[in-house]
Amino acid sequence: MQFTTTALLALAGAVSAQKVHVVSVGSTNGTLAFSPDSVKADVGDMLQFQFRGGNHSVAQSNFDNPCSPIADHVSNTTGIFSGYQPVAASQAMGMIPTYTVMVSAKTPLWFYCSQAKHCQAGMVMVVNENTAANSTRSLANFKTLAKAATANIAPTRASGGTTGSNSTSGSTGSGSSSGSGSSSSGSSSSGSGSSTSSGSDSTTSGAASAASSAAAAATAAANAVGVSSSMGLLGVVAAMLML
Repeated sequence: MQFTTTALLALAGAVSAQKVHVVSVGSTNGTLAFSPDSVKADVGDMLQFQFRGGNHSVAQSNFDNPCSPIADHVSNTTGIFSGYQPVAASQAMGMIPTYTVMVSAKTPLWFYCSQAKHCQAGMVMVVNENTAANSTRSLANFKTLAKAATANIAPTRASGGTTGSNSTSGSTGSGSSSGSGSSSSGSSSSGSGSSTSSGSDSTTSGAASAASSAAAAATAAANAVGVSSSMGLLGVVAAMLML
């Protein structure tokens, strides 16, 4: 098989431009937080949520209705839900559970943990906060709304991303596009997401849609401390150039 230098260099440029933004979900000391809780991501970047401790989830809401699924408020929108991740069981095997989604738009994405009252306790985050467009739609105001929420509601099924795992030793892990998870009560959920957009804050479900092959590559590339997803694929490109 022959590859042109131009095509391979174009591929290398596209790969190197993609980033993996690692977000820690919870911690080994019981902290109820996403870290960082604000991320700036470009279209095509990957968000990899790494579950560090406890029993947490990543669920998508919109700004006006924190602590409840975006699907309950925006028609024809599924949103993102990781399901509850088995951190203790994975850590016993030397692995960290991950959930990876691709960013496909620059509109703000609002997330929360649907476990117990974690959302009300401030376990929320935003991707691409845009206070320049609307100063009231800030992460601080989102946390205030979340604190006042009367209930913390989990979506009915996992959707919109790819589950996987990373080694706690820092080596690469594996990924799966099954999108399944189990709740603390032991019930399981699975499903796939849609890519429609609506809502008063222009929140886009498709802005964090699943891309199974890209997410699997990101899972394999991002280790426990988070690295760029480009290195492995750039190695492939370099090998091709040598043919």
